[in-house]
Amino acid sequence: MDYEPPEPEAWGRTQVTITGRGGRGEEVPLTASGGSAWPAVFMLPGATGLDAPPVALFSDDSPGLDGSIFRSSRASAREIMLPVYLYGIDRPTVNELKRRLFYTLNPKSGPCVLKFTEGDNSTRLLTAYYKGGMEGAEGESAGFTWAKYGLTFVAMDPWFYGEREETTRWRFGEGEPLVSPTKPFFPMAIADGVMGGPGSEIFINNPGDVDAWPVWKLKGPIKSFSLGYTPEVGPQAVIKANAPADGSDLIPTGRTLTIDTRPGRKTVMDDRDTNYWSRLATNPQFWSIEPGYSTGQFTVVTGSGKASVTLSFLPRYATYV
Repeated sequence: MDYEPPEPEAWGRTQVTITGRGGRGEEVPLTASGGSAWPAVFMLPGATGLDAPPVALFSDDSPGLDGSIFRSSRASAREIMLPVYLYGIDRPTVNELKRRLFYTLNPKSGPCVLKFTEGDNSTRLLTAYYKGGMEGAEGESAGFTWAKYGLTFVAMDPWFYGEREETTRWRFGEGEPLVSPTKPFFPMAIADGVMGGPGSEIFINNPGDVDAWPVWKLKGPIKSFSLGYTPEVGPQAVIKANAPADGSDLIPTGRTLTIDTRPGRKTVMDDRDTNYWSRLATNPQFWSIEPGYSTGQFTVVTGSGKASVTLSFLPRYATYV
């Protein structure tokens, strides 16, 4: 008697894929089945760990009061389980599916990238390492032309990321500061979609669920700059660099300084690998952008020529939708 595979998870118009080798390998679809897609790997009902990440709470016990005192919290690494079904038209095809899947998942080749694409083409990406689930059990969860696995992954960074960066660019120059004390703020040459405001304020929209870490690109000639941010709670944070004492440009014409504030990177380098850390003002505070609309303050004084400042970041989300 022919073996009939189970019905795959009904994900509707949502497409789920997994790509190994740090996102550079073959993209394996998990929600396409039937027709020309056979043999195939597809998800079964029962996936876990795809919504909000686990949270670790930190507190101190009070010797004189009941309970504890809350100190802080942080999102912990999340564990994900994906039940999948491998179905081949014969023994060689299912064995080939097993080898291809393990080749994709092998953590020694790098993490896997789980990709969730909704019907409106919005995409969420999660990077996770395969932990287990392909050990197999012949006769119980595998047969001559099929196999079932509960694949487990650990996402060290528990947040889903958007596929496209949010980018804002300001262009200015000819020796004038971005915010002039004598000339009106408008008209101003800015990229499409940029929001501005009076004075030195800039308005930033973070569509994600949690704060995001920006990457700044400052293209010279620039003599000095100050990039500030005032969160809803806490003091203002500023990244600042003063003009050189000899009157030269801090960032010469044609050079681009990149300030990468992302955790684990945090670099201040130009396009010729010159380190600008020592040229920043004392105690620079790399700041993150809160979700929703917020306000930043920055001032840029240019040299003789046209310069630009670009702000970009990847929004972070709690779930795959």
